[in-house]
Amino acid sequence: MMKTALSALTALLLAAAAQPACAQDPQTNLPRVTLSAGMHQIDAQVAQTSEQRATGLMHRREMPQHEGMLFVFERPTVQCFWMKDTLLPLAIAFIADDGTVVNLSEMKPLALDSHCSDKPVRYVLEMNQGWFAKKGVKPGSKLNGEPFRR
Repeated sequence: MMKTALSALTALLLAAAAQPACAQDPQTNLPRVTLSAGMHQIDAQVAQTSEQRATGLMHRREMPQHEGMLFVFERPTVQCFWMKDTLLPLAIAFIADDGTVVNLSEMKPLALDSHCSDKPVRYVLEMNQGWFAKKGVKPGSKLNGEPFRR
């Protein structure tokens, strides 16, 4: 009896190990907010819980050019991001409470480099790589939208 149970358990474990690892599904059902950078509209998903922020844009293979993700934190602190498990090349804007861009960075997919805000911020916006440069958004530029109306 013991030998049969052990054989069955071994077979079950081997079958489970043979299954392909499932990649985590990207989170695409977060609330959205419309932001603007001058005349350019941004359809941003809002990541506001620690779990949503930790997952961010990981596992996505594509994102429309006008879309991004706004990370909202409880209070302004120095924010640092990396690209582990993120497949898309992204640009990141660190944003003050009033919508002013503090600093920007371009990020490479799957890299472990840290990209940090130059000062404490509550908001961080990720867009496709090159988006901010193409739209003329620089440090000191102002973004508009509901989150920045406090």
